[in-house]
Amino acid sequence: MWIYQKKLEFPVNITTPDLRIARALMAQYGGPDSELAAGCRYLTQRFSMPDDRVRATLNDVGTEDSVP
Repeated sequence: MWIYQKKLEFPVNITTPDLRIARALMAQYGGPDSELAAGCRYLTQRFSMPDDRVRATLNDVGTEDSVP
């Protein structure tokens, strides 16, 4: 049996929100130039590779980039 407690490693206390930083963080997490988008591109390109070694390399890079 598991007990899931959603708590942060360090306490977060935001006194004044900064929209410029929030916009930059959102672009890094989910924008077109984000790590997640790059990982998805690697994973979709592996299907068109004829060589198994290249396909395996794209699979490894894509799964590593997709993990936040």
